[in-house]
Amino acid sequence: MKKLAVIFPGIGYHTDKPLLYYGKKLAQSHGYEILEVPYKNFERGIKGDPKKMQKAYESALKQTEVILEEVQWERAEEILFISKSIGTVVASSYARRRALDARQLFFTPLKETFDAAPLGDGIAFHGTNDPWAADAEIEEGCRRTGIDLVEIAGANHSLETGDVKTDLENLQKVMEAAEMWLAH
Repeated sequence: MKKLAVIFPGIGYHTDKPLLYYGKKLAQSHGYEILEVPYKNFERGIKGDPKKMQKAYESALKQTEVILEEVQWERAEEILFISKSIGTVVASSYARRRALDARQLFFTPLKETFDAAPLGDGIAFHGTNDPWAADAEIEEGCRRTGIDLVEIAGANHSLETGDVKTDLENLQKVMEAAEMWLAH
């Protein structure tokens, strides 16, 4: 295995939704073998409840450890983590715990994503109307950790604005920016 991309979904944002679906396609087009981390069984009502959010993170990280326990990381020449929302926190933490030099493609990271500063380089995509993450927190986290940041004006936690045409244009811009970053 030369290049491995691991996909970390969000809560309710599975790997067949646009950001992760096209993120996977993009990685495949660059020669990455894809491995998905299908953690599940989260409580309802997590948003705004720090205890439930912590419990969801701990559950996702524990499931990730089990799902990825057989991966022989040393055999991969390149590692790419593609993640969404809580998956960005899990991907960042997992890379740090395993001392993996994984490139990080963060879709709508949370403030906690940057608590365990990633070891590899990365890029983050954040909507300026994201109710899960304040602009200033994401901007500061990216600045502090050296992660490139692309902000999508007026977009929510799914990088959507509510206008289909605008959303499709933004999705194209996001994937073009991700591809440019991936190619460097």
